[in-house]
Amino acid sequence: MKDNAVISPTTLVTTPLVKMVNIHKSYGAVTALNGVDFVIGRNEIVGLIGDNGAGKSTLIKVLTGVEKQDEGKIYWKGKEEEKHTVENSRNIGIETVFQDRALAEKQNIWRNLFMGRELTYGRTGFIKIGQSQKEAIKLLKNMIGFTQSGLTANLGVRGLSGGEKQGIAISRALYFDAQLIILDEPTNNLSLSETNKVLDFVRGVKDHGKSCIFITHSIYHVYSVADRFVVLDRGNTVGEFLKKDVSLDGLVGKLEYVAKHGVLA
Repeated sequence: MKDNAVISPTTLVTTPLVKMVNIHKSYGAVTALNGVDFVIGRNEIVGLIGDNGAGKSTLIKVLTGVEKQDEGKIYWKGKEEEKHTVENSRNIGIETVFQDRALAEKQNIWRNLFMGRELTYGRTGFIKIGQSQKEAIKLLKNMIGFTQSGLTANLGVRGLSGGEKQGIAISRALYFDAQLIILDEPTNNLSLSETNKVLDFVRGVKDHGKSCIFITHSIYHVYSVADRFVVLDRGNTVGEFLKKDVSLDGLVGKLEYVAKHGVLA
């Protein structure tokens, strides 16, 4: 396949994890999505790339049930999701880690991991504190690979680095058996070392057999971990590339062309 080949979503997998077909979404006179097709394979990391206003956030809002598409269909493991809500999205296994990570900075690690879905003793509702703390440490060390010295479940989240906070949020999604983890600009405003730490966490998601959407405007941050790249521009899909078919420099060049002309060369 040539370096500049655009990949049709229908050729990627026969029964993908997610398939969004002909998604349209407008806000008044503003068209946010204009017939977008978007596919996520099983155990696949997809880099969703585009500048501000490209439609990335709107597409994810539709996928997670926050917004209802004006037109188009969403399939999960081959089955159409006719009434796709936030609750339904979570129930089928979609979790989103937002840019602010949605962590309670004044709480400790284990409380953040189980917030809203605490481990409790049946009808009494009392929290299983000891078990929660043990599960938290096991999760961080075995699933995410935290190596921080002095790591305890009671460590305050506020004192963690930006990359470690992303790790906490990703750990939470993995623990509750998310099949698809959506990362919203996870490396934004992080140092190089912290960015590399987050990329290691993303590799861990794939190692555990899960899929991931890595939303970013920076191809440099996602190129090393993604299997495939989808490029949006002004509500349209303007390119899809398998990593094995496009070099980093080649992809950068295509993105620069899209930024200037709105289409691929």
